[in-house]
Amino acid sequence: MNALLQIRPVFFGLFLLTVVSMAFALFYLERVLGLPPCPLCITQRLFVVLVGVFALLAALQNPQGWGRRAYATLCLVGAALGGAVAMRHIWLQNLPEELAPACGPSLEYMLETLPFSETFSVVMMGDGNCAETVWTFMGLSIPEQTLALFVVLAGVSVFQLLRKA
Repeated sequence: MNALLQIRPVFFGLFLLTVVSMAFALFYLERVLGLPPCPLCITQRLFVVLVGVFALLAALQNPQGWGRRAYATLCLVGAALGGAVAMRHIWLQNLPEELAPACGPSLEYMLETLPFSETFSVVMMGDGNCAETVWTFMGLSIPEQTLALFVVLAGVSVFQLLRKA
C-alpha cells in the first residue's frame, strides 16, 4: 500500500487540514480582514478543532482494527455535526432580509449570564450577525467554504472507517 495512504499519515493529514483551516480563520479572516466570528462561526470552529483533536490522537496512537474505526467514527460525527451547523448558517444567510433574525448579545455575554442550555439554543438559532455574508472567495461565503471542509473531513473519515487494512 502507498505509504501516504496508511492509517497514521491519513489521520495526520486530517489533523493538518484542520490546523491549516483554523490558521486561515484566525490569522487571515480575523487579523488581516478584521472579521470577528459570529456565534455560529465559533461553533463551526469548535467542531473543526474537535475533528482535529480526534485525528491527532489517532495519528499518535496509530490504531488498528476497531480502534481505527472508533477514531474514524468520532471524526465523522464531529464533521457531520459541524456540517449541520454550517448548513444552518448557510440557510440563515440565504433568508430574505425581512425574515433574518435580529442581532443578539455577544456569545461571551450569553455564556456569562444565561444557563448553558439557553445559550446553546440561542446560538443554534443564529442572529442577524450570522445572516450577513461579509466575505466570499470564488463565490462561496465563509460557511459554504466551511461546509466544503466538513465534507472533505467526513469523506476522509469514511475512507478510514471502511478501509480494509
